Amino acid sequence: MKRAKRLPRNLQRELKELEALPDEEIDFTDIPEITDADWRNRRAGLFYRPLKAAVTIRLDADLLAWFKRQGRGYQTRINRVLREYFASHR
Repeated sequence: MKRAKRLPRNLQRELKELEALPDEEIDFTDIPEITDADWRNRRAGLFYRPLKAAVTIRLDADLLAWFKRQGRGYQTRINRVLREYFASHR
């Protein structure tokens, strides 16, 4: 795994200054407010796309058949189920 590069000192200083800034002093005028409708209509994974790796995996035949019966995208659904399991067990 690659080691993350260290931020330049000027960016580190800027981040510390921002972190110390009280919420009341943050200017939100250029950021639109998120509404309940925005949350309902959101699209998951729009900006985050983890790298995929092609693998061979042995699954029980009935399990695979069930996912395939759901139609196109069964591999994506299997990945989503595994990701949810992964997230809940971290």
